[in-house]
Amino acid sequence: MTTQASGGQPSNEVQTDFKPFLFMWIGQVVSLIGSGLTSFAVGVWVYQETGNVTLFTLIATSAALPAVVLSPIAGVLVDRFDRKWMLIVSDTGAALSSLALLLLFRADALELWHIYLLVAINAAFNTIQFPAFGAAITMLIPKKHFGRASGMMQFGQSGAQVLAPLLAGMLMEWLPIPSIIAIDLTTFGVAVLLLVFLVRVPKPPAATGDRPSFWRQVAFGWEYIRDRPGLVALLGYFACINFLLPVSMVLVTPLVLSFASTDDLGMVLSISSAGMVVGSLVMASWGGPKRRVLGVLGGAPFIVLGLFVAGFQASVPLIATGMFLFFFVVPLINGSSQAIWQAKVEPAVQGRVFAMRRMVAQITAPIAFLLAGPLAERVFVPLLRPEGALAGSLGPWLGTGEGRGIGLLFMTLATLFLVITVIAYLYPRLRDLEELVPDAVPETPPVEAEADAEPAG
Repeated sequence: MTTQASGGQPSNEVQTDFKPFLFMWIGQVVSLIGSGLTSFAVGVWVYQETGNVTLFTLIATSAALPAVVLSPIAGVLVDRFDRKWMLIVSDTGAALSSLALLLLFRADALELWHIYLLVAINAAFNTIQFPAFGAAITMLIPKKHFGRASGMMQFGQSGAQVLAPLLAGMLMEWLPIPSIIAIDLTTFGVAVLLLVFLVRVPKPPAATGDRPSFWRQVAFGWEYIRDRPGLVALLGYFACINFLLPVSMVLVTPLVLSFASTDDLGMVLSISSAGMVVGSLVMASWGGPKRRVLGVLGGAPFIVLGLFVAGFQASVPLIATGMFLFFFVVPLINGSSQAIWQAKVEPAVQGRVFAMRRMVAQITAPIAFLLAGPLAERVFVPLLRPEGALAGSLGPWLGTGEGRGIGLLFMTLATLFLVITVIAYLYPRLRDLEELVPDAVPETPPVEAEADAEPAG
């Protein structure tokens, strides 16, 4: 394969020096930790200032919408322009949104709509970051080490999710929120400086023949999936579970804060993310079941059990245990799904197909985030108030009070998730997908794409 370096000099092979990849990886992990600090602090501030679950969940909606709307466009941009500079643009844009947030806090002029807008801008730039980071790895290290690099990526993301809530919970005890945002800005600076001075990403070979129009490339991904009903069924399953699971993920914060402190919340979120770290290590060493569909559907019992445990009582240890089980199995589900898509989609079109896949699989998440607050506040929370309709029947088991309705909602979501998974297994196009849809590649493609299901955030 002939490549060309970013400086314009041709290269006959992908570079084999691991240092550029390591510098890029370190920078992105540091940046993820900083972003997690700000996300945690701002989320807690909104909930404590308003006491309104719906207003709190709108933050997650603002973060989810750009990923749904812009993913296909971001995939085409990453293929058209230099991947290193796309990463720099992504980090810089996200840093500017954090800077605006800092200035508004300092001026005591921050309003809720400012937060929603800036979160959306930050998410729009992050939509560019993920495909750019994955595509850059292809040109940085030999093919035989792509698995190791993918494991490092997942481990780094999970590690950042563990550290950020824990650090933020402790920092908020003695630092004001503007200082935490300033730390976030520093981490963006570290990521950009490492990219500019220590990372060189060779360019992929130029495409031959006529280049399709931009919008034609955007639409191609869906056309490819549509022609393969088994992939449509798999995508439909993820769209369904991405309607259920984000509700529980976004409501963990108000559930814990209904009876515990921000320090306890940081511990719960860190333990939850630790489940993903452990699950990532297990998936990396095991590789998942030979029948990948069983890996996708077989994770359901862990998630169902985790949600039941987390919702059962107003207990920090129980919620932390339940969410650990929940996130432990996410790498198995996503990894098994990823292997199916890698085997069934031609390598030359995976970028566009995977971008469309991400958009469709997550299109229900913003709806879930929008509904989570009203569903909790207006339906489930009143049911388990001391005078609520279910206080006499379920109250002795689950308890009564503000947070207990959210616990009941967790259990309801778990039941629905189990029912949907059973229906999915009984549907032949999905259950027998690996036999019905022929492989498009003789071996696993080198780059791992975005996961279908969103863990926490």
